[in-house]
Amino acid sequence: MHFFAGGSYLQETKKGLEGIVALDTSISFIDGMQGILKYRGIDIEHLAEMSYETISYLLINGILPGEQELAAYSNRLKSERRINGEMIDIMRVCNYGTEALDSLRTAISCTAHMDHENDNNSLDANKNKAVRLIAKLPTMIAALYRCKSGDFPFQPDETLSHGANFLYMLRGEAPSAIEAEAIEKDFILSAEHELNPSTFALRIAASTLADVYSAIITGLCTLKGPLHGGARRGVMEMLDEVAVPENANNYVLYKLSRKEKIMGFGHRVYRTYDPRSRIFKDMAKRVAKENGDPTWYEVAESLEHVMYREFLDVRGRPIYPNVDFYSAVIYKYLRIPPELATSVFAIGRVSGWTAHCFEQYADNRVIRPRAHYI
Repeated sequence: MHFFAGGSYLQETKKGLEGIVALDTSISFIDGMQGILKYRGIDIEHLAEMSYETISYLLINGILPGEQELAAYSNRLKSERRINGEMIDIMRVCNYGTEALDSLRTAISCTAHMDHENDNNSLDANKNKAVRLIAKLPTMIAALYRCKSGDFPFQPDETLSHGANFLYMLRGEAPSAIEAEAIEKDFILSAEHELNPSTFALRIAASTLADVYSAIITGLCTLKGPLHGGARRGVMEMLDEVAVPENANNYVLYKLSRKEKIMGFGHRVYRTYDPRSRIFKDMAKRVAKENGDPTWYEVAESLEHVMYREFLDVRGRPIYPNVDFYSAVIYKYLRIPPELATSVFAIGRVSGWTAHCFEQYADNRVIRPRAHYI
């Protein structure tokens, strides 16, 4: 159906822009029917075995790095991890009575203010900003949490990988090999996912030629929503509420009877198992085994089984866990506080966000859809 407005015909409104193709991209590809995800043409299953630094380089530059390129990029990230005393003082002030992600937003704005290239929008300058932001984001998040807890922030450890260093700064102890692998996979699997709400919001901002920091903050604010990045916190809280696997059945039936949303299930694009969820599930099982207490993993698996059964019986089709579900289980085992869940998601996603910024800048037209007046 079409309607006439202002002298031209406009297409039928698609609520939530569902099914609308808004732009071309070479950053990632999703086949929701087959459960396929690729970054820059490479299957996510293969990418999940690499380092986050490798994936970050791939997303931003469009190609996998060689050995020398990866070493240089990793060293650049390590050299930019530290935040200065002025930033830590700001964090102590802005932390009181605020959500972690709100404090992070302020910290990024302050980083932009301190960046000597902030007003330079050349590609080289923008890539430098991206490196600084990717490097500093884990430091900011760990420092914000420790300041809020009344502790002094730990300085980054340049001998550790991107993920392992974050856990060290957050907890004050180096992670085990399994823990380091788990957080690394989390950052990789969270790094990019086509036109999700935060990336689309970021691309709209970038299309106005807003600077990189402003576009990233736009994405971060959108990520906060409980129907987007905020879902991981919801899953973590649900795991505590259910507590033991035996409670999963009654919990699901109660929630469904009240037509309440159960966090961590369903996806707008995937009609089968999200390939990232398969990887997260396997990783969660391994982390649980090392931990010696499989309870959270078993609770999650029980919830998955009950949800699959109930949706198949009532609606004639199953429902599957999305990327937030088993990643939340991993966060529980890694002792990541629920209030940090969305901010930690952003550590991985920032590489994809910056890649989309650069792609929008390179072939820009202001994103300006129409609305149907009723």
